[in-house]
Order: sequence, then structure tokens, then C-alpha cells
Amino acid sequence: MSTLLTRSTIHEEVQQGAEEVIALRRYLHQHPEPSLKEYETIKFIKNQLDKLEIPYESVGETGAIGTIIDKKGSGKTILLRADIDALELEDAKDKPYKSIKKGLHHACGHDGHTSALLGAAKILKKHEADFSGTIKLAFQQAEEIGAGARQFVAGGFVNNVDQVFGIHVDSSIETGKIVATAGPTNASCDIFKIKVAGESGHAARPDLGRDALLTAAAITVELQSIVAREVSPLDNVVVAVGVLNAGTRYNIIANEASLEGTVRTFSHTTRQFVLEAVERVARDVATAHRTTVEFENYDAAAPLINHQTAASRAARVGADIVGAKNIIQDNPKSLGADDFADFLAVAEGVYARVGTKDPSNTDTWYGHHHENFDIDERGLAIATELHVNYALDFLNDEQ
Repeated sequence: MSTLLTRSTIHEEVQQGAEEVIALRRYLHQHPEPSLKEYETIKFIKNQLDKLEIPYESVGETGAIGTIIDKKGSGKTILLRADIDALELEDAKDKPYKSIKKGLHHACGHDGHTSALLGAAKILKKHEADFSGTIKLAFQQAEEIGAGARQFVAGGFVNNVDQVFGIHVDSSIETGKIVATAGPTNASCDIFKIKVAGESGHAARPDLGRDALLTAAAITVELQSIVAREVSPLDNVVVAVGVLNAGTRYNIIANEASLEGTVRTFSHTTRQFVLEAVERVARDVATAHRTTVEFENYDAAAPLINHQTAASRAARVGADIVGAKNIIQDNPKSLGADDFADFLAVAEGVYARVGTKDPSNTDTWYGHHHENFDIDERGLAIATELHVNYALDFLNDEQ
């Protein structure tokens, strides 16, 4: 790191800007917008980038990527990411910064992600003469529905990026702790739909019909055999059916049925195998019941797999901020998904977590996606500093 820009200098500047970052977070918390409809949110972000004189490009209708280019010559490129969308959920807490939009709530912390990255952008822009390389600032839409990161990837905005880095606040981790765990940390998410076509008839003569309801029920049961008998018990996999619709009347053989479910895995290979197995089982069961099926799948997110070198860097850089004893490198895997995985599928990097649970304030203990979700805002300064230090450490590493 530049002799002009020390870790202590960064820390001081982060602390000086901490209240501004909190104010940004509270504004965003009051004005949440759902996935792919973050129109006012991205206007607000672009306005902040304009104030900082950071050029940007639009990504899709509601995303943006800013660029800070060094003044010292060519170097490596790192992408820092923050997701910006909220959830369709009431904000039930009684706080001055409570959502003013009925039925919408930043109940996953994306407002904190955005404000921390804006805080980091201000410091990095100020010191653009003190490092070599390029820093891209990705303000990503639609993480909650797995539709945002792929717009950055498809648009070529991750091409020629040497490293990607992201942060998620975490209400299960105490404030003052940072998670930097290598390997698979979040599962893939696929959402499958199976439509069954049969032939209706009177329930008194089931032999004259082809029962789509019975087929759907059999498929639901047989899908569980994939995890039980086709996947290694050492491999964590979920195949779950959450929706089953069929029938119009108690005495009519159903001629249509539909199922919706999800597949969660921690490896690309297992993911492909299980998805193929789900379709195979559905078709084979349907054939056995003299019915047919249509199968479709929505790829919401790949498995999120942190690279070892990047995770080690995050742990080392984080230790300078919160102390080595407060770095967690063996956090349990989560079957929840995050489309930051799409960035990691293109470039090496790590998705870190910053604790926002205040042991003395139960308001910060609620789980993500809960109507009372809130954070210990002291964690925002840690997230801001981690963004800055990680970016500069990577760019100034000559290896």
C-alpha cells in the first residue's frame, strides 16, 4: 500500500464518514424498491456517483457500474459489488427510518451494502492517485430473484476483471466480526416447474381416465429418492416441492396438475446431475401413469464458491480492522443462495460477511427476510473499511 495511504489513514477517513454512510443507509431503508423496479434507487446512487465525479455506465434498466481509474499507470482490475433491491414485505419495526413504502422493506440489508460501497467509493476516489489499477463499483439490481448479476456478466462488465469482492451484512454474526470462509458457502438455487397432462373422467370409473393428480403426487414422493439413493450422503443436496396444484372437483379425475420446487447444491457438477435426475424421474413416473409432463427450470443462482487465495486475503485484511480473533474462517454453509455466485463463476474472488448483531440490542437479532429486520449500524463502518482495504491490498499486491 502507498506510503501516503496507510491503514490508519483509511481508518480515520472511514470513521469521519461513518455518520454519512449511516444517513445514506437510512434514506435507502425508507425508500425500498423491489427487484427490477429499483428506478429511484439507481437514480439516487447515480446522483451520489455524480457528486463524487465517478463516471458510470447503466447496466440494464436499474443497475449501474462506476469506474475509478488510477493516476499512476496500468494495473489490475477489481470489481466491488453491492446489491440494491428490497423485499415485498411489511416493515413492522417502529424506527424513524422505517420504510415509507407499504409492503416493501429492506429486510436483507441491501441498503447497508449500497451505503457501505458508496462510502468506500468516496475514499477510493479521493486517493485515486495513490494506487495503480482500476476499481469497478457494481450496484446490482434484482439479487433477490437471481436476475441481476447475470446482466452484468452478459453485458461484458466482468470481462477482464481480475478479482471480484462482495460483502453481506449478517444478523447472526456479532458486530465486530468478519466472515471469510473459503470454498462453497452458499448453495445454488434452481426453481423447477413440472406440468402434468392426463385425461379427465368420472371418479367412479378411474380406469377410463389418466390421473394427473396421482402422477403429481407420485412424482413428489419419488423425487426424494434422488437425494436418498442417487447422491452421496456426504454431499449436501436439497430437492423440495413447495407447490402442488391439481383437480377441480372431488369426483373428477384430474386431467392437469402442476408442481413447483427447488434444487439446492454446493457444486456445479452435483447441480447438473440432480437437475437432470429431477426431469428424468418426472418423465419416467409420468410414463408409468400413462400421462405426460412438461419440465422447465429457472436458474436463479449458481453455487457460491469462494476462492482460497481471495478468502485468505479477506481474512488477513479483515484482521487488521477487527483483530485476528474476530475473523471467522469456518462459517457453516448456507442453503440460501446469492447471485454473487455469477460473478465468482467468471473471476476469482470472495464473498465476505460482516456481523451486524449487537448482543445488547435484540432489535438487531432478527433473521434476514423478517418483518422486524434491522442492523447494528456500527457494522457499516467495518464494511466500508473492508471494501477499501481489500481493493487496495489486491491492487498493490505485485504477485
